[in-house]
Amino acid sequence: MSPERLRELIMVVPLVLFSLSVHEMAHGFVAYKLGDPTPKRDGRLTLNPLAHLDPVGTFAMIISALSGRGFGWAKPVMINPGYFRNPLKGMLQVAVAGPLSNIGLAAIFGLFLRFLPQPDPIVLKFLAIAVAMNLSLALFNLIPIPPLDGSRVLLYFMRGKAFEFLAWLEQYGFLVLMGIILVFPRFFGLVIDLPLRVLFHLFTNYWLA
Repeated sequence: MSPERLRELIMVVPLVLFSLSVHEMAHGFVAYKLGDPTPKRDGRLTLNPLAHLDPVGTFAMIISALSGRGFGWAKPVMINPGYFRNPLKGMLQVAVAGPLSNIGLAAIFGLFLRFLPQPDPIVLKFLAIAVAMNLSLALFNLIPIPPLDGSRVLLYFMRGKAFEFLAWLEQYGFLVLMGIILVFPRFFGLVIDLPLRVLFHLFTNYWLA
């Protein structure tokens, strides 16, 4: 491994651990505030990455982040919507909390990238990776395919047979996701690339390479 690649890996690993942990803690925190004690009982209201990480999803995130994007997942936070006053609306709020937390992180890193006077090239690279990775993570999770957060957002707007089908498909969500990754490996990159580039420019005033 070249020194430059090793330096990128050293940057990416802590960013992946932190960003995935923030994403999952956000899900758990919103569920807890809506009345569900399950995330707290399961120890998911923490930034400790050991509580959240899925080995396969974390590895995928690290590898893809090295290419300037970031597609991966963590261990899902268990939620019991029976505790919510409005279960369907509560699940919507829990679902969007994760992606919104990553967009928030991207915005913060983007402000540093935009306003730091003449940052060191290594700092510049670190901030650019942080913004791109968090935006990628948010956009990836908003795709309406189970078990991604976007499917739960879509579920809120579904009715009748469409709602029943999507709810049924949720139980096979991981198989669906892995099937798409294996059969159409470029699918997520193609779907995410344009909005990622636009948002990256909006947040940083740079264009993503």
